[in-house]
Amino acid sequence: MIEKKVINVTRHIYEEQMKYPHATGDLSGLLADLTLACKIIHREVNKAGLVELLGLTGEINVQGEAVKKLDDYAQQTLYRALDHGGHLCAMASEEVADIIPIPKQFRKGKYVILFDPLDGSSNIEANASIGTIFSIYRKVSKDGPDGTIEDFLQAGTEQVCAGYVIYGSSTVLVYSTGVGVHGFTLDPSVGEFLLSHPNIKIPESGYIYSVNEGNDLGWDDGTKRFIQQLKDPSAGPGRPYSARYIGSLVSDFHRTLLYGGIFLYPADKKNRRGKLRLNYEAKPVAFLAERAGGMATDGKQRILDIAGEDLHERVPLIVGSKDNVEEYLDFVQGRR
Repeated sequence: MIEKKVINVTRHIYEEQMKYPHATGDLSGLLADLTLACKIIHREVNKAGLVELLGLTGEINVQGEAVKKLDDYAQQTLYRALDHGGHLCAMASEEVADIIPIPKQFRKGKYVILFDPLDGSSNIEANASIGTIFSIYRKVSKDGPDGTIEDFLQAGTEQVCAGYVIYGSSTVLVYSTGVGVHGFTLDPSVGEFLLSHPNIKIPESGYIYSVNEGNDLGWDDGTKRFIQQLKDPSAGPGRPYSARYIGSLVSDFHRTLLYGGIFLYPADKKNRRGKLRLNYEAKPVAFLAERAGGMATDGKQRILDIAGEDLHERVPLIVGSKDNVEEYLDFVQGRR
């Protein structure tokens, strides 16, 4: 009997590295440190109610949101796992106002990382799925070994790696270094992320839409008409679409990536520049969507073409199957 080859995430990272003759192993080492941090976060998420990690810290983060205890724990875990490996010259987090420097005693590397430590944390007490999102760029600034704002505000096309970990009924890591999107499921019995979703391809079209319809009164007319026709049985094949909305980007996007369809968080009258964070959420999700054959837009331009002007800039996000996103653009750009 020939046994199926077992591939854990570390082996997969290093096998991918071997495809590039000039690779130094720095990115592989960084991803290994990152996966360790996510295993630790997984452990705490799964016992949060037993170790007093539910509830608020009493602090307010840079986004103006109350900080949850698990938010803070995830932030500190990622920082401690990544600060000393010699792979990074700086970090940035959705929870922290400014660039996070690498301590002086550690060697500086050639990458920067941006992360949302715990996306969807408003769902923690409800036991809904939450996740970690990350994005990695090469250092481009020339003034010394430390990272600068220039390194973080690059167009999304310049990402060398992006991914997320979803802590749900199972814990799944999805990442791409630019060629292919691959998913790994954590086997708690051995403590390893094992390859479970090789070479993910998002369907060209799907029949699920995901949006917070509580905001519909503030949407532009094109978005309103688009959503309405998805619910109209006479508007086209597959109608009415099924509505699925969790309120955790990493969860809603993970379902969209696997099943197809469209996820929307458009601008509205309250959030005229959008609600989701360009650097911590939209760019990494867009990178994965495109590498899997999908699309991502803010309604006017491709998300990956946006460099941005601020670490915590917000943006509308429409992402999913290519046919569905193109249909949305037809409505909001006046072609339908």
